[in-house]
Amino acid sequence: MDSPDLQVLQGIQRWSDAGEGFVLVTVARTWGSAPRPPGAWLALRQDGATLGSVSGGCVEDDLARRLAAGEFDRGPPRLLTYGVTRDEAARFGLPCGGTLELILEPAPSAAGLTDLARRIAAGELARRTIDLATGTVTVEDATRDDALTWDGRRLSTVHGPRWRLFVVGANQIARCLAPMAQILDYAVTVCDPRVEHTSQWDVPGVVLTTEMPDDAVLAFAPDPHAAVVTLTHDPKLDDLALLEALKSPAFYVGALGARRTNAARRARLLEHFDLSAEEVGRLHGPVGLAIGSRTPAEIAVAILAHLTALRRGASVGLAAPSAALEPARCGHP
Repeated sequence: MDSPDLQVLQGIQRWSDAGEGFVLVTVARTWGSAPRPPGAWLALRQDGATLGSVSGGCVEDDLARRLAAGEFDRGPPRLLTYGVTRDEAARFGLPCGGTLELILEPAPSAAGLTDLARRIAAGELARRTIDLATGTVTVEDATRDDALTWDGRRLSTVHGPRWRLFVVGANQIARCLAPMAQILDYAVTVCDPRVEHTSQWDVPGVVLTTEMPDDAVLAFAPDPHAAVVTLTHDPKLDDLALLEALKSPAFYVGALGARRTNAARRARLLEHFDLSAEEVGRLHGPVGLAIGSRTPAEIAVAILAHLTALRRGASVGLAAPSAALEPARCGHP
């Protein structure tokens, strides 16, 4: 599956190939409880068809009305603001007096958007900058440290997988986890040296490595934008990955298994590997949030919910990493 940005770009490409015109709208800034975050896209065709969104629907309806009236037929990129007053915010479905600043491009460059789609599909990061003063739009290489910026004149948005997920085990859980993670803009790598598992792996867009997990984690080089999750239940594989991952600056390291399994794992890591108590204490095991998950898809949801909560700083009753969150026993004690 594709990231939201890539889905919009692929839809735009279909419109362009069919000779259909469209405008591109980007959320530049929000106040209050705006429905969509800065950087969100909306592509809007003359007949009212849409890709993506910038609000709950009322702003899209107004933009479609103005496009049909010819208001956006030509000209350079421009700034639009919705919800300046409480009454206007309510009219456009923006809760709590929310306000949106939008950048509208009446005639976005098809070549530039194709280049951006190519970069995202290749797993690259790209920065797209719109300069309202000059009307120019540029696409350049970006890094994971780059962030959206808007100074009232220049809007720079970052596109592509800014986060990475390393999974040990090419099993059924990984088959569910990988595409879900891609939707959330993770670049996913799956590691499994067992040929009986990798020979049947066919999830698109995922990097598959058959190296031993410790070597593969070192090559992956986890950083603060990376997560490592082990799913094999085989200490010969999972422990090797955890040995390197727990030493790394990865923001999340988790292992599948029940409380008893993970208690034994922590004791084993402390006894047999060069890991400190603090490093072993970083392990999230059982992996994921405690949502009562049992099936592979439910386990994948629990894992990604945990990653999302940590990234967003959400308070969802998370225990310390060494505590026994138990989203799934997966048939094991």
